[in-house]
Amino acid sequence: MFPSPLLLLVFLVPSTPFSFADSDNSSPAIFLSVCGKNQTQNAEKFDINFVDAMEKIFQNITISGFATSYSGNPLTVYGLGQCFSYLSHINCQLCYSQSRVKLPHCLPSTSGRIYLDGCFLEYSDRNVSGDSVDDEDAYSCSNTTVDRNTRPVFAKLTADLMENLTAEAGGNASYYQVGSVQVEQGVKAYGMAQCWRSLNSTGCRDCLDKGRKNIVGKCLPADDGKAMNAGCFLRYSTEPFYLSGNTSSGGDSSDKLTVIIVVTSVLVALLVFGIIFFWWKRRSTSSYEHDEADENHEIIRTITNSHLSFKYEDLIKATDNFSQNNKLGQGGYGAVYKGTLPDGKEIAVKRLFFNTRSWVDQFFNEVTLINQVQHKNLVKLLGCSVEGPESLLVYEFLSNTSLDHYLFDAFKKTALSWQRRFDIIVGTAEGLSYLHNASVVRIIHRDIKASNVLLDENFRAKISDFGLARYFAEDQSHLSTGLAGTFGYMAPEYIVHGQLTEKADIYSYGVLVLEIVTGRKNQNSISTSTEGHSLMQEIWQNYNSDTLIRLLDRDLEGKCSQEEAVKVFKVGLLCVQASPSLRPPMWKVVEMLTTKSSNMPTPTQPPFLNSHGAQNGLSETSSLSTSMKFPDLGDQASLNQISVSMFQGR
Repeated sequence: MFPSPLLLLVFLVPSTPFSFADSDNSSPAIFLSVCGKNQTQNAEKFDINFVDAMEKIFQNITISGFATSYSGNPLTVYGLGQCFSYLSHINCQLCYSQSRVKLPHCLPSTSGRIYLDGCFLEYSDRNVSGDSVDDEDAYSCSNTTVDRNTRPVFAKLTADLMENLTAEAGGNASYYQVGSVQVEQGVKAYGMAQCWRSLNSTGCRDCLDKGRKNIVGKCLPADDGKAMNAGCFLRYSTEPFYLSGNTSSGGDSSDKLTVIIVVTSVLVALLVFGIIFFWWKRRSTSSYEHDEADENHEIIRTITNSHLSFKYEDLIKATDNFSQNNKLGQGGYGAVYKGTLPDGKEIAVKRLFFNTRSWVDQFFNEVTLINQVQHKNLVKLLGCSVEGPESLLVYEFLSNTSLDHYLFDAFKKTALSWQRRFDIIVGTAEGLSYLHNASVVRIIHRDIKASNVLLDENFRAKISDFGLARYFAEDQSHLSTGLAGTFGYMAPEYIVHGQLTEKADIYSYGVLVLEIVTGRKNQNSISTSTEGHSLMQEIWQNYNSDTLIRLLDRDLEGKCSQEEAVKVFKVGLLCVQASPSLRPPMWKVVEMLTTKSSNMPTPTQPPFLNSHGAQNGLSETSSLSTSMKFPDLGDQASLNQISVSMFQGR
C-alpha cells in the first residue's frame, strides 16, 4: 500500500529502465506525450466531457485492458485507452491512473495522447479509434549501444526478432506478441509488438510495419528502441521490460526464471539504495526539513491508525465498484460517488487520481486540517482512504446535491422559494465568516460558486470542495500566487496581481448572491442579455435608476417584499465592489443580512465584463488594460480543474 513509509523510500530512487520505477512515485515512466495544436473554444464544457470520457474508460480498461469511450453532444470528446498485455490488472490500473493524471496537461488542446511504460491513453474531439498511423507518430532510441564486437550480431538478430513479432502480432486475435533472442553469453534482446484492439487487421499490420522500420532502421544498434504510433507500440531492449507471465512466444522456462531473478534483484536493489539514499538525505538536509519529513510520516501513520481511515475495499463495496448509477458529479481530477456503508450510513466518496510523493504530503495535510474545521454550513469530511491505487476522500452525503442543479434549471428552481434562497445566502455567508475569522486556521476558499454550495435534505447550504491546503505566514497581508478558481467569480485584484486575501472570497460570494436573486448565471449573462451587457452591468444600471426589482427572478415575483429583495441586491453589490478595501468582511455581511438596520453603506461601481469581454470599472488598486481580453470559456470555466484553498495558521 503506497502510503507506507517503507514504500515511500523506494519512491525516492532515481528511475531505472525497469517498468514502474520513477524518480518521485511508484508509477510507470512516461515515454512520450503529444498535445494537439488546436484549442477548444469552450474549455469548461470540453473539460467536463473529457473527464466523463476518461471515467468511462476507467470502468472497462482495468477489466479487459482496453476501452474506448465518448462523451458530450455537441463538443464530443472521444477517448481510447490500451494497457499492454503483459501488465497485470493491478498494474494496468496503476498505469491508467498515472496517464489519467498527466494527460489533462494537454487541455485545452482538442487532442492529446500519452505513452507510458505499460499503457497508452488518448483523447480527441474526433473518433480516433480507427487511426493506425498519422503525422504524430514517433520513435525513440536510447543513447547507449551494446558492446562494439556484439553490434552486428545484435542488430541482425534483433531485426529478425522484431520482424517475427510484428508478423505474429498482426495475425493473431490479441494483436500482441512478445519474445526474446539470445545474442551471446549474457546478452539477450527482448521485443514486444502490440496494436490497439480498435484497429482492423490491415490497420494493425500497417502500423506495426511502420514502427518496425523506424526502430530497426534508425535505432539499431542502440540497446533500446521504441516506436509510438497512432495505433500501436513496439519496443526492443536488452532489458526484460515485459513481465514473464504473459509471454506467448520466444520464451522458455529460463526466460521466466531470468525475469523473476531480475525483478527480485531490482526490487531489492531499489529498497537498499532507497534506504541509503533516504539516510543520506536525512543527514544532508536542514533540521527544518528533517522535522518536516518526520511530521509528514507521522501524519501518515496517525491517519492510517485513526478513525479517519477507511479501507479501500469497503469504499469499493459501498459505491458498488464506483458504479455510474452512484455517480453524483465530477471535477477535473476526480469524480464523486454516493456510497452506503454496512451500517446504512450514506456517504459521498471523491476519487482522486494521484500517486506522487508530493501529492501524498498535500493530501494528508488537507485531511488533517479540514477535519479540524467543523461548522453547520461546511460539508463535513469524514475521512479518507490511502490504500490501493487511488486516494479517496469521504464526505457526508447531502441528498439535494449542489445549488447550481436547482438555481439554473427552469423546472427545479421552483423548489427554491424566497425563504430558501435567503437561508442559502445567509448560510453561505456564515460558513465563509467561520473560515475567515473563527476556525482554527485561516482559510481562503478561492472557488466560491453555486456548484460548490451543496444542499442537505432541508436545503441548508454547506460549502464544499476545499481542494489543496497550504499555510502562509501569519504576518503576511496577502498571498501572491498563481491564479486558481473560476472565471466570472474571481476578484479583479486577484486576476491582475495574483494577490490573494479574504476579499477574493467576498467578491465571489457577492457574484453568487446576485446569481441567486436573479436566477441567472454571471458568466453567460452577456449572451442572454438583449443589450449585450453582463449581469453585473445590468444590475449596476438598474441600481442607479432605482429599478433593481426588475431583475428579480420571475419565479420570486410576489413571493417576497421589495424591501427584502433590494436589501439582498445591495449586499451583493457591496461584496463585488472593485476596491477590495470597500468590501465588507463576512461577519459584517451576516450582520447586514440578519438585522433590520437600514444603515447600509452605498455600493460603488463593480468591475464588469463589457460586450467585448474586457473587464473594467476597477478603482484604487490597479486597472486592467482595456485591451485585456478574456476567452470565451463557457459557463463557470475553471482555470484549473481542482479547487484550491489557502490556509494560514492563527
